[in-house]
Amino acid sequence: MAMMVIEVAYATPERQAILTVSVAEGTDVKTCIERSGILEQFTDIDLEKQKVGIWSKATKLDAQPRDGDRIEIYRPLIADPKAIRKKRAERAKQEGRADKVTGGRPDAKRRTSD
Repeated sequence: MAMMVIEVAYATPERQAILTVSVAEGTDVKTCIERSGILEQFTDIDLEKQKVGIWSKATKLDAQPRDGDRIEIYRPLIADPKAIRKKRAERAKQEGRADKVTGGRPDAKRRTSD
């Protein structure tokens, strides 16, 4: 049976790990993660809740990586980026740093075409 070498990567704010594992061709992502030993190093990983990807592209646990691929386990977002941007924009409007209607800079002059 042909073998392939893949990497499994995970990071927290405190530390990161990229582990190399050799598995049989046709092995799914979940089995690769389990065989890498990363679940023992990072006990906070929950594959039922966390998303995974191959080379920064989201994938499913039953997908089959290819030789040389890197499987990445993603941590959940702490805050919704859209909600943060909206809150920051509202604060800028209240503080007068943004136009209350357009959201643009209040001192920006409109360009006119000649």
